[in-house]
Amino acid sequence: MSINQLLDQVAALREEAAIEPDPVHTGEVTKETQIIAIYGKGGSGKSFALANLSYMMAQQGKRVLLIGCDPKSDTTSLLFGGKATPTIIETSSKKKLTGEELTIEDVCFQRDGVFAMELGGPEVGRGCGGRGIIHGFETIEKLGFHDWGFDYVLLDFLGDVVCGGFGLPIARDMCQKVIVVGSNDLQSLYVANNVCKAVEYFRKMGGNVGVAGILINKDDGTGEAQAFAKAVGIPVLASIPAHEEIRRKSANYQIIGTPDGPWGPLFAELASNVETAPPVRPTPLDQDGLLGLFKPEDTGGNFTLKPATQADMRGGVYETKPSLEVVYDNV
Repeated sequence: MSINQLLDQVAALREEAAIEPDPVHTGEVTKETQIIAIYGKGGSGKSFALANLSYMMAQQGKRVLLIGCDPKSDTTSLLFGGKATPTIIETSSKKKLTGEELTIEDVCFQRDGVFAMELGGPEVGRGCGGRGIIHGFETIEKLGFHDWGFDYVLLDFLGDVVCGGFGLPIARDMCQKVIVVGSNDLQSLYVANNVCKAVEYFRKMGGNVGVAGILINKDDGTGEAQAFAKAVGIPVLASIPAHEEIRRKSANYQIIGTPDGPWGPLFAELASNVETAPPVRPTPLDQDGLLGLFKPEDTGGNFTLKPATQADMRGGVYETKPSLEVVYDNV
């Protein structure tokens, strides 16, 4: 790539990043819908949990819309038996090139009462994932989002990413409450704590979004996630055990959140708690507080920082040189 091509690409990315999203919808509310954003570290199992939660809610007679907001576009895979659905961003781009209008039939699909779609995202190095999220929501609004009659809209967000688009529901009050997904490991709880920090930051800025609680996935009984929930002041909505049957069926794209299945009561309880849990203001932990949830020997929390010296940086002896600064005596 030439320097001119590189400069053109940088200019294009800057132009894209400078585009402001459309204003927040302020029209008449036609139906009271709970919009819930679920955040978690990549690989924490939030998409698995959401697919089963949404399925259980639908079996309980609720109208549920599941929207995948992860550029990997894997939220709906388990719901649809491993099949990938056309994403809003990619499909709308193709339609635009051919001069066609995007319709709901192009991007939204259903299974046993659950409606689901994927926002998608740009390929690596070809755009901003956060901007893609913003564009995706703008497209959904044009498709008639505010006229749809759902009881619940569940948004599956990647919690590792902190750029603007991924924080959109919290920053712009697009949801009523947030749920964090975590396990008994430091990295997933670090992400959950960061989401709590974002919620608290925007509450101080005048926002209204709160945290409804934590969903503990792959719970091995060591208790760190429960300790985190207690420390930040949020409830545990459910604990999904680290069970071989759950792991195997999840890997094979099988729904386990069915009313007549062995795991049905667990997801029924989760659905009830998600419905009734109020949004609260969390009290996020600092890094030392987060490390304190774990045994020091498990995390390296007993390590003491040792400052580097100029001699260390040079790999030998360092002699202080006289300063060239001119110092004037007081007259």
